[in-house]
Amino acid sequence: VSKDCCDIKQVDCTFLKYILKYILTYVIFFHVFCIAFTQNFTKAGEQEAARCDTKAQLKARGCGEEEIISPNISIKPEKNVSLSKSFNQQEPVQLSPQEISLKVRPGLPITFNVSFKRVEGYPVDLYYLMDLSYSMKDDLANVKKLGESLFQALKEITEHAQIGFGAFVDKTVLPYTNTNKEKLLKPCDEEEADQQCQAAFGYRHVLSMTPSEKEFRNKVKDQYISGNLDSPEGSLDAMMQAAVCGDKIGWRNSSTRLIVLTTDAGFHMAGDGKLAGILEPNDEQCHMEGNLYIKSSEMDYPSVGQLAAQFKKHNIQPIFAVTNNMEAVYQQLSNMIPKSEVGVLSSDSGNIVQLIKDAYNRLSSKVTVTHDNLPDDVSVVYKPICKHPQPSDNEGICDNVSVGEEISFEVTVTARSCMERKSFTIRPLGIKDTLTVTLSTNCECECEVDETNHVHCREKGRVSCGICRCNDGYVGQFCECAIGDKDERSLRASCQRQNGTECENRGDCVCGRCQCHRTEQGSYFHGDFCECDDENCERFQNKLCGGNGKCNCGTCECNKDYEGSACQCKKSLEGCRTLNGSECFGRGTCKCNRCECKEGYQRPRCETCLGCPDPCLTKLNCIECLGFQSGPFEKNCSEACGKSIFATVVDQFTFSDKLCHLKDSQSCWVDFKLKQLVGEDNYKAEILKQRDCPKPPDITAIIGGSIAGVALIGLLILMLIKLLIHLNDLKEFKKFENEKKKSRWAEVRYRGSHHSQHAQQAQDFFMFYSTT
Repeated sequence: VSKDCCDIKQVDCTFLKYILKYILTYVIFFHVFCIAFTQNFTKAGEQEAARCDTKAQLKARGCGEEEIISPNISIKPEKNVSLSKSFNQQEPVQLSPQEISLKVRPGLPITFNVSFKRVEGYPVDLYYLMDLSYSMKDDLANVKKLGESLFQALKEITEHAQIGFGAFVDKTVLPYTNTNKEKLLKPCDEEEADQQCQAAFGYRHVLSMTPSEKEFRNKVKDQYISGNLDSPEGSLDAMMQAAVCGDKIGWRNSSTRLIVLTTDAGFHMAGDGKLAGILEPNDEQCHMEGNLYIKSSEMDYPSVGQLAAQFKKHNIQPIFAVTNNMEAVYQQLSNMIPKSEVGVLSSDSGNIVQLIKDAYNRLSSKVTVTHDNLPDDVSVVYKPICKHPQPSDNEGICDNVSVGEEISFEVTVTARSCMERKSFTIRPLGIKDTLTVTLSTNCECECEVDETNHVHCREKGRVSCGICRCNDGYVGQFCECAIGDKDERSLRASCQRQNGTECENRGDCVCGRCQCHRTEQGSYFHGDFCECDDENCERFQNKLCGGNGKCNCGTCECNKDYEGSACQCKKSLEGCRTLNGSECFGRGTCKCNRCECKEGYQRPRCETCLGCPDPCLTKLNCIECLGFQSGPFEKNCSEACGKSIFATVVDQFTFSDKLCHLKDSQSCWVDFKLKQLVGEDNYKAEILKQRDCPKPPDITAIIGGSIAGVALIGLLILMLIKLLIHLNDLKEFKKFENEKKKSRWAEVRYRGSHHSQHAQQAQDFFMFYSTT
C-alpha cells in the first residue's frame, strides 16, 4: 500500500493508516495483499481499508485483474563471480554470489541460494601459541624438535603454508607472579643449577608468519621456560593480542588462520584482574611494543565473548591442545567459541603434529554459514543442501565436506516491517569470503494520479488508488465538505470524544460530524461519535440477547415478558414468593425468577442476614421506651421507634423467636422477643411485663454502718498510738538500766586501779634504794 493510499488530506486518513498497518504487519504472513484502485469499489458507509485485500477476495467482489495493484518482489545479484577451482596466487572465490539486492514485501518470505566450494591448496597460516610456565618444561624441549614434522604436516595440506610462534605465562603482578626482583628475573625453582630460565612476562610474540622451517626452528630453539605463582595462566590475553595484532603476526588476507594453543593449565578471564587491583576492562585493541604485550599489568583479561567476537571478525579458528586433566575445561570454552577444536596432548606433547592435523581436518570439513547483526524486524533461516546437513536454529551447517565439493544453502529472508536499504552480511565461519545482502521493502502502490478536479471527487480533488485527494479547503470521502473559515483540526476535534479517537475509529469525520461505517454483519455503527453498535451485546445460548430482545448500543432491550442482562429469563415471581406472600421478604428484588438480596441477606428468600448487627442490641432502647417509658428515647419514643417496631407488653410470650435477655438503662433485666416482618427495618416485638430490677439500698443501715466504721477505725488508731508509746518507753527504760550498770563497773575499776598504782610506786621506791 503506497503513500498515495495513506497521505491523503482527508479526515479518514488516520483510520486507514491504522487498519493498513496491522493488516500488512500481521495478516500478510499468510496472504499476499493487493489494492483495488477502481473508483466506485467501496459501498456507502464502507471504509476505504476494504480496498486492501487478497487478489482472490478482490476479484470475488468484482474488481477486475487490470484494476488490482500488487507490488512485486525481486532478487537481483549485484556481484556474482564464479567459484574458483584451485588456488593460483590470486584471490580465490569460495562463496557465490558476493552481493545481492532483495526487494521484498513485509511478512512475505523470499528465498535464494548461496553456493560454497573449498578451494584446493588454499593457504594456511598457523600460529603456535605456547604456555612457557615451568610445568611445560618437557613440552618445550619436544617443540624445539618438531619443526620439520610440523612443516611436513602443513605441506600435506597445502603448498602455501606459513607458521608463527608466540609464548605466554601470566601477568607479572601479585598474586599471579612473585614480584620479588630476583624472582621476576628468574621465576623458576632452583632445582637444577644449570637450567636456563627467562624473566617472567605476560605475552611475547616471537616469530611472525614465515614459510621457513629453519627460521622457525632457530626462534623456538632460543626460547626458555619461565614461571608464575598460581595455576591458571594468561591464555586469553595472549590469544586476544594474537587475533587483533594482525600486522605484527603476519596474517595473510587469503588464508585459513589457525591459532594452536598448547597448555596444561586453566585460564584467567574477565574479572580476575580485580585480585591484582586491575579494574580497566580489556579494550580489544593491539598493545604490542618490541613484540611484548605492554598493557598486561594495566588491563583486565578479556571475556570469552570478547575473544569469540574477535576470532569471528578476523576469521581465526583456534585449536586447543591441552593435557588430559584440562580437556573438560577447554571443551566448555570451545562450545562458546564457534569453529574451534580441542585435542588432548600426551604428557610430553609428542603427539602435537597429529593432533593439529586431525583438528584442522575437522575444522575445514565442517562449513558453517551464518550472519552478522540483522536489521530490526528481519529474520534469516538457512537450509543446507549437502550430503551431511546438521540441524541448527540460526546457522546453516554441512559436515564432512571434502576439498572441491560444491555445496549450497537455501537462505530465506523475511522482513516484518517497511524499511529502506538495510544491509547485513552472510559468511562462512573461518573464511574470508562474504555475501552482502541489501534489503529494501516494497511498501508502495504504484498508483497513477488522475487529472485534477475529477468528477468522482466533486471536481474538488484528484483520484489516487481510487481514493480522493482533496484540494485545499475541502475534506471528506468525496471532497464534499468545504472547510470555509474553520481549519481542519477544529473540524476533527468535534468528532472526538475525551479519549481523542476520531469517531472511535468506526467512521469518517465529514464537516465536523461523524459518518459511521458499516459493521461486518452489514448494519451501521451509530451515535454522535459512532460509539454504538447493535452487534456486541451479551449472548445467551449463542443468541444475541437470548433471541428475546434487541441489542442497542451494547445493551439488551428485552421483550415484554423477558428480563436479564441477555434477556435470558422469562418474567416470573414464583421463585421469589415467601410464605407470607411477599417478594423476597422486601429485602431484595426478583430477577430471573430468583431473589437478588440486599447486602448481607442470604438467598434463596433474603430471610436472614448473617453479617448484620444483632437486633436485640440495636432495638433495646426502643424496647425500653415502648414497654416501660424509660431510657434514652423516653421523650421521643414514637418518633424514634414507632415506624420500625410494633411492640406489645405481655405476661407470656406467644411466638417462638429468639429470646433477648439484656439490661436496660436502669440496670433492670428485660426479656423480649423480636420477629422481623417484611422489609429491612420492620419488627414485631413482645415485651415481658415483669422486669428483674435490683432492690434499692438501705440508707439507715449505710449511715449507721458508716458511723460505726469510723468509730472503730478511730479506736484502732488510738490503740495503735498507745502501743507505739509503750514500746518506746520500754526501749528507753532498758537503755537507762544499761547505763546504770556501766557506771558501777567504772567505780570499781577506779578503786582497783588506784590501789595498784600505790603498790607500783612502793615497789619502785624499794628498788631505787636497794640499788643505791
